[in-house]
Amino acid sequence: MRLIRFGNPGEERPGLWQDGRIVDLRHHFQAIPDIGETFFREGWLTKIAAVADAGVPMDVRLGPPVARPSKLICLGKNYLEHAQEGHFDAPEKPLLFAKAPSALSGPTDPIVLPRSCGQVDWEVELAVVVGREGKRIAPETAFDYIAGYTVMNDVSGREAQFGDGQWFRGKSFDTFAPLGPALVTPDEIGDIKDLTLTARVDGQRMQTGNTGDLIFDIPHLMAYISEDITLLPGDIISTGTPAGVGIFRDPPITLAAGNVVTCRIDGIGELVNPVVAPN
Repeated sequence: MRLIRFGNPGEERPGLWQDGRIVDLRHHFQAIPDIGETFFREGWLTKIAAVADAGVPMDVRLGPPVARPSKLICLGKNYLEHAQEGHFDAPEKPLLFAKAPSALSGPTDPIVLPRSCGQVDWEVELAVVVGREGKRIAPETAFDYIAGYTVMNDVSGREAQFGDGQWFRGKSFDTFAPLGPALVTPDEIGDIKDLTLTARVDGQRMQTGNTGDLIFDIPHLMAYISEDITLLPGDIISTGTPAGVGIFRDPPITLAAGNVVTCRIDGIGELVNPVVAPN
């Protein structure tokens, strides 16, 4: 299944994406909650699996496919070549940081440049959506806790990230976590260890990577994070970005109003986000 949320910001409805057509799940289940913690706790993934509906064409905005996660956990330096391009050593343990869930935006929503920070950069990433509550998850059972996967652009305000002495502000500006286009359940994806990631700016390829090159793979991450942090249904873990970000180029390349950033993962889909001037 490919789960989506569609509609205006703050008014999104849960749906399914069927080859370019949309199934409005509230036409089948009037009481279905938004796609988030309650949705997963109440077993709606199983309930909607029986829906036989080809959907209808809709010219409508897609929102981020998960609403209001309790946590948005990200990985730094989780691809060796990305660590090396920044002249960093590969981490001995997963390097975790948080983005504010309020940074989430949809797969075609604009990236709004902040007033307080320059050097805005792109980072294509595979994001894992947690489907079951878990603590001290064993690596061998990690995939049992996953609802699905999606694409995230870990947009980064480098001046704040490197100037603040911590990363939270520079990673959490509004619109700095485009997510989507759909939450894709594991049965829809082939080998999760062999997915190609790409990022383009105005059509020029900037990043190419493969999930097989993660330093710390998904079972390791699930076990490490959940050792003393309870993962809740709907939480998002973004697994890191491959080499090719703008700030480490010579000279650096950063985003400006008018650019369009396209982040794609084969088998999942793509984000196409225009960059706009500050509000």
